[in-house]
Amino acid sequence: MHQTVLLREAVDALVTNPAGFYVDGTFGRGGHSRYLLEKLDAGGRLLGVDKDPAAQAAAQQLAGAESRFEFFHGSFAELPAQLRRMGIEAVDGILLDLGVSSPQLDDGTRGFSFLQDGPLDMRMDTTRGETAAQWLSHAGTEEIALVLKEYGEERFSRRIAAAIVAARGVEAITSTARLARVVSEANPKWEKHKHPATRAFQAIRIKVNRELVDLQELLAGALDLLRVGGRLVVISFHSLEDRLVKRYMRDMSRGEQFPPGVPVRDDALNRRMKLVGKAVRASAAEVAGNVRSRSAIMRVAEKIS
Repeated sequence: MHQTVLLREAVDALVTNPAGFYVDGTFGRGGHSRYLLEKLDAGGRLLGVDKDPAAQAAAQQLAGAESRFEFFHGSFAELPAQLRRMGIEAVDGILLDLGVSSPQLDDGTRGFSFLQDGPLDMRMDTTRGETAAQWLSHAGTEEIALVLKEYGEERFSRRIAAAIVAARGVEAITSTARLARVVSEANPKWEKHKHPATRAFQAIRIKVNRELVDLQELLAGALDLLRVGGRLVVISFHSLEDRLVKRYMRDMSRGEQFPPGVPVRDDALNRRMKLVGKAVRASAAEVAGNVRSRSAIMRVAEKIS
């Protein structure tokens, strides 16, 4: 059963205008969206966005019962174009709950998990793009190693990449169980309490779904999407995502940087956002009820100019 992480914390931080227009950029199964709609009045509107066709099916049910809600099947990186199509110039808030969801992990046919065997797909949007199996069938050792290092922070990236290329030369790697076995056997030092294929699966998933690329594109255009007073709320689950979000919000809240000792007025710094509170983590009670929330970290920033 899917449990929405930081449900109240995220929505309460997001909604400052009950009559505003908001975006749930990672609809999932609609947990945040449903609570968000409770916080909006009759004039409020919500756009849900998700790559996953299964999320689209859940969203269509919500749209049928809730006139204030619309859905777009695609990436949140496509948000600028979608808002233009809708005639929306700016929004009051954008919420992102990043990473893979529990329903995606729990469904062995999706290929996200090394804990159960299934086809090596890993696409969040199963209607388009290259599967993990297809990418691994042609990517070179150097490319695979770079992905494992950059997206999985895998210490043994080159060794594991070489093992993958050698194994596919014997037989195509088309299942999660075979990939997990190849990676595990190539990993010389298993981390305590962590499956030896964890980092590799994370890295390949991020690559296949352009997760960090999409996040960077959304952040690059976020200020143009938000109206003054609008908020960006992001929930991250691993350090790569959180590092991007933290750096972006820090830079936007600091404004332009000048050499030390240069006299400059505060209003000349051109600060575009302000940080709202400190980073928020799930409570002990939430973690006890949903172990996935243990690694969640939420950051909030508000557009000020």
